[in-house]
This record gives sequence, C-alpha cells and structure tokens, in this order.
Amino acid sequence: MMPVFRLRKWHRWLGVVIGVQLSLWIVSGIYFAWSDIDMIHGDELRVFPEPVVADSTWVSPTEVTGVAGTVLTQVAVVDLLGRPTWRIDVMRDGERATVLADATTGSVRPPLSQEEARSVAVASFASDAAVTAVDSLGPDDVDAHHEYRGGPLPAWRVSFAHGSGTRVYVSAAGGHVVTHRNARWRIFDFLWMLHTMDYRGRDDINTAQLRIVSVAALLVGVSGYGLFWRTRKRRR
Repeated sequence: MMPVFRLRKWHRWLGVVIGVQLSLWIVSGIYFAWSDIDMIHGDELRVFPEPVVADSTWVSPTEVTGVAGTVLTQVAVVDLLGRPTWRIDVMRDGERATVLADATTGSVRPPLSQEEARSVAVASFASDAAVTAVDSLGPDDVDAHHEYRGGPLPAWRVSFAHGSGTRVYVSAAGGHVVTHRNARWRIFDFLWMLHTMDYRGRDDINTAQLRIVSVAALLVGVSGYGLFWRTRKRRR
C-alpha cells in the first residue's frame, strides 16, 4: 500500500497540474448551465418562415432543368422573396449541388445576389436594426474556428447594428438562412473550446488532451478520497 506521504504528494502535484483546466471546466459549465440555449441560438430574435401551401399547378421538381438523371437527396418548397421556390439538393458526378427553381414556371434561378441575401436576412431578423455590412464568404474565408464553420458555401454574412451583435448567414446557392450568430453564442463557442480542449476545430469531444486530463482529474478525486480514508483515524 502506498504510504500516506507519497499519496499526498501525488495528489498535490496532480492538482497543481490540472487545476487550471478544472477551473475552466467549472467556469464553462456554470455558463452552460445558466444560459438559455434558445438565446444562444438567437431564436428570440429570429423569424422562421411560414410553411408554403402546395398548389396543383406547380411544375414537378423532376421537370426542372438539370435535375433529370441526378440523385435527389432532398426536395423542399420555400417562399423565396415572395415566390414559391423548389430547393432541390442533388448528387451530380459525386458532388453535392443545390438547384433553385420557381415552382410555378420551373425556371432555374441563379444563386442569391448581395441585395437578395440582404432582404432574406432582414426578413429573418425580428428587429428594425440597420444592416451595417453584407459580406461574401467562400472557402478561404471560413477556417476551423470561424463561427460559420461547417455551413454551406458560398454564403453571405449580413451584420446588424443591434445590441445582440447578430450576424445572419445566408446560403447563396440554397437561398435560405443557415444560422444566426450573436455575442452570447460567441462566448459559448469560446468556452466550449476550453471545455472540450479542442483548440483546432472546437467541436471534437474526443481529443487526446481531454482524455488525459479527464483521467488525471479522476485520479485527483480518487487520491483525495484515499487521503481522507487513510488519515481519518489519525485525526480522531
């Protein structure tokens, strides 16, 4: 059995080594526990689109130019700038693509322009705040730490002069709002990176450093209980 003085030494040094990370886990955990996830997502300031009622006169999505012969992965009808529009996700030559077509005529429309993306973003934001910027995003603009990482590209980022710090991301090819990002979400995202110890992409919960430190934290707890058990009679 390990002597008490050696157990105490291991307990003390393990606590020193992982104490900072333990503190970060506590701080981030408190923020997660006390935050409303809907506010983190910006749902209280988001206007979700109304369902579109089907019409028997619409053109079938399979009759849209460029769709025949492809593998359909998803088909939806949306209200895009006041027009019922087919949003058709296809696989073509092993690559994913999105086709937007007017449901009443079947005519394919181009990706959203800057002004169209602005209109879509404004319609999705439940505030009359002014738009401060509309920026185009491509693969070179979005890295592993970007708040829009994983979203479809190209896209438009529409920033608003609002206290929430909201930015609305609109898919150019899909013609829809992908996500809202605000100041609360950015704090959450930063703390999540510290919590998972994924300093490269922020979303991996199986990092080697997380596994090592979590085992070390368990050892601190076990050694602490061991010290309590071994010294309780001596204290009496």
